[in-house]
Amino acid sequence: MFRPAINIAELRARARRRLPRLVFDYLDGAAEDELTLHDNRAQFAAWRFCPRMLCDVAERTLSTRWWDRPLAAPLAIAPVGLAGVFWPQADVAVARAARAAGVPYILSTASNSSIETIAREAGGDLWFQLYVINRSIADGLVERAERAGYRTLVLTVDVALGGKRERDLVNGFTQPFKLTPRVLADMIRRPHWLSQNWRGAPPLANLVTIEAPDAESQAALVARRMDASYDWSALQRLRDMWPHRLVVKGLLHPDDVHQAFSLGVDGVVLSNHGGRQLDGAVSALEVLPEISRLRPDNLVLIDGGVRRGADILKAVALGADGVLVGRAVQYGVAAEGETGARRALDILTDEMDRSMALAGVAHISQASPELMRRAAPTAS
Repeated sequence: MFRPAINIAELRARARRRLPRLVFDYLDGAAEDELTLHDNRAQFAAWRFCPRMLCDVAERTLSTRWWDRPLAAPLAIAPVGLAGVFWPQADVAVARAARAAGVPYILSTASNSSIETIAREAGGDLWFQLYVINRSIADGLVERAERAGYRTLVLTVDVALGGKRERDLVNGFTQPFKLTPRVLADMIRRPHWLSQNWRGAPPLANLVTIEAPDAESQAALVARRMDASYDWSALQRLRDMWPHRLVVKGLLHPDDVHQAFSLGVDGVVLSNHGGRQLDGAVSALEVLPEISRLRPDNLVLIDGGVRRGADILKAVALGADGVLVGRAVQYGVAAEGETGARRALDILTDEMDRSMALAGVAHISQASPELMRRAAPTAS
């Protein structure tokens, strides 16, 4: 009998075995030397628990609230573009897994399932992530999201220019795939993936519309060629236009967080885009304690490098309201479809529950900085 994966690293290994190299590297890789990608993990490793003993942890509560919304655990699924190359209808599969787990799902502008399809076929607590290719297309996407029932909009602001993702450049990762002899040979060695994807990469469903039917807009989205003139005044216009919850994703500097809240946004995601944009950027966890000392009243989430349930507990203890999980769940869907996505979420929540018990935390609201210690640097 096929044994369920015991951790996210095992799901990653299974995804790597199933996917062609150019697809796995698109999922797994980051910009330039991938320093920020690896630092995201290193920052979690640099924080250690100082657990409390003789606490009553016979019953533990992971549940929390973001704004007026109850969540089963302090996490949401991060937006990931082109997920349909990992598994057919991956966006729907992950959204359904999120709904079953009682956590929000954030649909990417660059998804292979449309805003309307996810609302119809998955449901749950749906958020929509907005890339601004140009402002008229963005306005149309925002209007569609509201009509479809999305009540949280996530504006990603760290893509003025696409990061130099060298694995993708080496592999020739494009939309549609460039089928060189090497790529074809690699795909043939992955018969399960090939049997599901023989028609090629699925289209960017949100742009196959009357608002954006042209190939140029789709190519711009794949290459992350966004509106580099988008500024604070444009954010204010979006705040005035969108009548529901607005979150800004991609901030790291405390002054930017303060400015965003002063314009009336409801939450921020501290993020370096998983290391896929500016290589050498600080990690979200590194700046979190400084920003949490500002004590903003609104939601502060982080992403980047979450691979263990203990990572989520560390983030909350250091001042975050929760985390976004990207690659960890996508490894699951790439390996085993919706079953794998559900397994990834089960792993993370089980590990988080176990870490809480061992650290002396009965309710996630009890996690605080007093629980954490910065590890001493090791001798070189």
